[in-house]
Amino acid sequence: MLPGSSGELLGVESQAFKIFLLSFLKPSLSPYTLLTTMEFTINQIAGMLKGDVQGDGQLKINMLGKIQDAKQGQIAFLANPKYEQFIYTTQASAVIVKRDFQAKKDIATTLILVDDPYTSFTLLLEEYHKAISFQKSGVEDPSFISKNVTVGKNIYRGAFSYIGNNVTIGDNVKIYPHVFVGDNVAIGNNTILHANVKLYADTKIGNNCVIHSGTVIGSDGFGFAPQEDGSYKTIPQLGNVIIEDNVAIGANTVIDCATLYGDSTIIRQGVKLDNLIQVAHNVEIGKNTVIAAQTGISGSSKVGENNMIGGQVGIAGHLVIANNTGIGAQAGIGKSIKEEGAKIIGSPAFDVKEYYKAYAVFKRLPDLNERLRELERKLHQLNGSLESQIEKMEKDE
Repeated sequence: MLPGSSGELLGVESQAFKIFLLSFLKPSLSPYTLLTTMEFTINQIAGMLKGDVQGDGQLKINMLGKIQDAKQGQIAFLANPKYEQFIYTTQASAVIVKRDFQAKKDIATTLILVDDPYTSFTLLLEEYHKAISFQKSGVEDPSFISKNVTVGKNIYRGAFSYIGNNVTIGDNVKIYPHVFVGDNVAIGNNTILHANVKLYADTKIGNNCVIHSGTVIGSDGFGFAPQEDGSYKTIPQLGNVIIEDNVAIGANTVIDCATLYGDSTIIRQGVKLDNLIQVAHNVEIGKNTVIAAQTGISGSSKVGENNMIGGQVGIAGHLVIANNTGIGAQAGIGKSIKEEGAKIIGSPAFDVKEYYKAYAVFKRLPDLNERLRELERKLHQLNGSLESQIEKMEKDE
């Protein structure tokens, strides 16, 4: 969850704020020019967010702030009604609010009216993050770069990084210390490889990707052939990994290469992977799918587009998961999900509504068990009493 989900804005340094905001307003300016620019009007910021100004749009902004303690010159936002009380007392020069916001009291601050304050805030944070992430440039020593490497403009290579043969690196790529880039790797424009990322040979990375520390891409799939003597023979893994544009991968995630030469494990555009995820050989993850931490996807499974997969989900091999599927945390997926838009949970997983009905019964099992035992005792007593009466009647006859 992004900071600010409770209606807050993170405080950040004004200098970094100037850099990222100018990347929108004046993209042709150099970083040195950006550093010397001081302030921006509320009108300029509203234009970037496609919002409408209610108040003095000429006021100057130079910093982000929390709505409850922001000062003049800062901009805050309000998304959660729980924080509405602060909009009447905030000292912020501007507050981003929803278009249909209706004030219950007089407001001194200028408002920027947008369709979704949270999304607008996310946009601000995203651009701020880009600005601070792309500040570095140049080459640090010691680092190694092999022959026949094509390098774009304004790249950064950190100390102890290694670049293999026949690598292609796009413009504005940032390669942090201790990154390993194997032979024949291609890295698109504006991609960031954080410290200790490892890209095995033949990996293809698209534009605008972010890969966090400790992630390994292109390692061998888990392929071993059982032998008659009980041992296992390693199956060579000869394929590669393709990661399309706008993909984010968390720390210590592993994506294995495909088994056969010419085949690929594919992460489609817009996919967001959390930390500690295992993606096995020949898996394909559809565009704009998000997957939370500690999920494992077994070999050759195909995950559809726009799926939301919770943490610690296990997906068996050679399955197909339809588009727009929602999978709850710790679910176990043992068969394909063919219906688009399905919402499932449990292990083995099934429909979420049915799951909660079953879970309501499950929680009552101890009580139901006790009641069943009580019924059995009463039934036993009734049977005993009935048998005694029958015996008595037989004697009387």
